Amino acid sequence: MKVDLVTGGAGFIGCNIVRELLARGRRVRVLDNFSTGYRRNLDEVAADIEIIEGDLRSCHTVTKAVKDVEVVFHQGALPSVPRSIADPVTTNDVNVGGTLNILHAAVEAGVRRIVFASSSSVYGDAAVGVKDESLPPMPLSPYAVSKLAGEAYLKVFHRIYGLETVALRYFNVFGPFQDPGSPYSAVIPLFIKALREGAAPVINGSGEQSRDFTYVANVVHGNILAAEAPKAAGRVINLACRGSITVNRLAREIGRLVGRPEIEPVHREPRPGDVMHSCASISLAEEILGYTPIVSFSDGLARTVSWFEGGLG
Repeated sequence: MKVDLVTGGAGFIGCNIVRELLARGRRVRVLDNFSTGYRRNLDEVAADIEIIEGDLRSCHTVTKAVKDVEVVFHQGALPSVPRSIADPVTTNDVNVGGTLNILHAAVEAGVRRIVFASSSSVYGDAAVGVKDESLPPMPLSPYAVSKLAGEAYLKVFHRIYGLETVALRYFNVFGPFQDPGSPYSAVIPLFIKALREGAAPVINGSGEQSRDFTYVANVVHGNILAAEAPKAAGRVINLACRGSITVNRLAREIGRLVGRPEIEPVHREPRPGDVMHSCASISLAEEILGYTPIVSFSDGLARTVSWFEGGLG
């Protein structure tokens, strides 16, 4: 049996993909340098997987990682819009250079398909209610540019070398194993942490900005489908829940779930590079992948709060 490689497999989304692949009886290899992912995320499955500690920017390491691999789930990246604004060069080196290394090594090794974690950030502030894949990209941050560049490289490698590539544009993914401790943490784990500790959650801007918050099981489900769907090769596809929730409503919902509805958020200045509204069309995912969300926003949020309250977050 060939191997499935998960780059960034010790990270939030990556470790969830690893668990699903193992549940399906797949052989799994992880490539991670543990700069933003954690060994503890893989502790319970470490005996069942192969782990290569190394950097996407190392051609030698990447060549080793893709040997005998059938599918690469390329989750490895430096995440975060604010991080990319603070350090655009490293973001580019890892997210663009690392992706190019993966693609080149995959062609040489005879990998069948690459499934790439892209981002809804490539749309920027497109003035439409629902964002579909036909919209021209309008990236507002170095992070968004790096993901768009990755998509472009995937298309070129599909066209020139015949490598099957699929880029999945994730919309605000949340769920178990998401880190609340980083200065670049996403909003949901930060809100859960603050409210559980009796502190006011901090909202950048008015809080009326909206997001298509997507529980991680839906993204894992989309990745598994994208690895096999015959018509997906060469495509860029949204993965989301097809709904829009304001950050103010999110704070209220988390306050209710953790039993602290009386705590009011604190507002501060908007962050540069943030978009105001983000809601996905998932029509193409439905058509090409046979995808439909398997967990709703409300159920996913309740599961996430429960996971953190279990002492795991």
